Amino acid sequence: MIPAPREAPQVTKIRGTGSTDRPVDPAPARQRLRRRLIVAGVGLVLLVALAVPALRSLFNGERAVPIAQLRLATVERGRFVSEVSAQGTVVAALSPTLVAPAAGSVTYKVRAGEPVKKGQLLASVDSPELMNEYSKEKASLESLEATLARESIENRRKRLANREARDEAGIELKAAEREWQRAEWAFEQGAMSRRDHDKAGDVLDAARVKNEHANASAALEDDSLVLELKTRQLDRDRQKLVCDEIKRKVAALELKAPVDGIVGTLAVTERTMVAAQAPVITVVDPSVYEVEFTAPDAYAGTLRPGMAAAVTIGSDPVAATVVALSPEVRQGQIVGRLRFAPPQPPSLSQNQRVAVRVLIEARDNVLKVERGGFVDSGGGRVAYRVDGDRAERVAIRLGSSSATEVEITDGLKAGDTIIVSSLDTFEGARRLRLTH
Repeated sequence: MIPAPREAPQVTKIRGTGSTDRPVDPAPARQRLRRRLIVAGVGLVLLVALAVPALRSLFNGERAVPIAQLRLATVERGRFVSEVSAQGTVVAALSPTLVAPAAGSVTYKVRAGEPVKKGQLLASVDSPELMNEYSKEKASLESLEATLARESIENRRKRLANREARDEAGIELKAAEREWQRAEWAFEQGAMSRRDHDKAGDVLDAARVKNEHANASAALEDDSLVLELKTRQLDRDRQKLVCDEIKRKVAALELKAPVDGIVGTLAVTERTMVAAQAPVITVVDPSVYEVEFTAPDAYAGTLRPGMAAAVTIGSDPVAATVVALSPEVRQGQIVGRLRFAPPQPPSLSQNQRVAVRVLIEARDNVLKVERGGFVDSGGGRVAYRVDGDRAERVAIRLGSSSATEVEITDGLKAGDTIIVSSLDTFEGARRLRLTH
């Protein structure tokens, strides 16, 4: 069977927009596009105008720097004074510190700030250990002195015995000589036999030998006694030196003022135990003050004793002279001493802070410029010479320097203006363009 055909679906018609459409004029859109293109062109022209100088500066090795960030100075000729500026401290030229000669407890007789006279008792140290040692050494000395006295008496006795033996030998020799003379006469007269005659001769020879030996033995014994006595004396003298040294330390337990002055520092608390050689008290002589200053070690080969200096106390400079310099460098600094030219300034105080200037040299007609950061950042070999709104890097050579000025020995002339501030930010540019 053939199926019956289906009916076609019904389609709904959509209304068109033709009734609401309006015609659009293309002229305003073209005008807006034209204005945008004009604005873009003008911006491009301005951008190129601004970029060209920068590109020209880039290709010419220039660098733009605001002049307000720079410090300028003019090279000139004049008197150049090279000096070292430093900070100093007023110190007493004579301020001895007394120390404890032995361990013990301290008792003060004065207080800090009191005026004292030379020889005045300032403090005492109670040292039982030292006193006990002194007693023992003193007893040893007395024992050695007693031994020496006994040895001296024994030596005299021995010398007396030696002299007695020597005298007896001499008497025996004289007796033998007389017997020999009688034997000679009797033998010549025939009254003595040859045997007795020879026997008398033998007795004389024995007496001579005995006398010689007695004299030699006595001399040796005397030398031995002298040496023994000298040894005892040396032992006594050595012990006496030990005893005298301890006695000196005992006497030094009383600390006395070595000079007229003022009591400075009490190093320990009263009744406190201190070790031997520990500082106890300081006496300051206010009649003579000096200034101790420190300077960088770069001036170690420049500074020397005898140089003139100026010390600013308050607002007034006072003349002084370098009298001493430390032979070693500590923490990059050298230490020196200044002595005031007489008369000494009044109203000085210990540890007072002052400003110090040490004159190294002074010359006239020197090409110089203000000291600035360009010295260190440029290594003293380059500078930027200013010409209008440009600055050009030039090679220079520096000479002496001071705290405020440096000497120019090559590369610049009087009247040149240079940049004296730090050159680090220029990064080695050959030329700079100074902007306002």
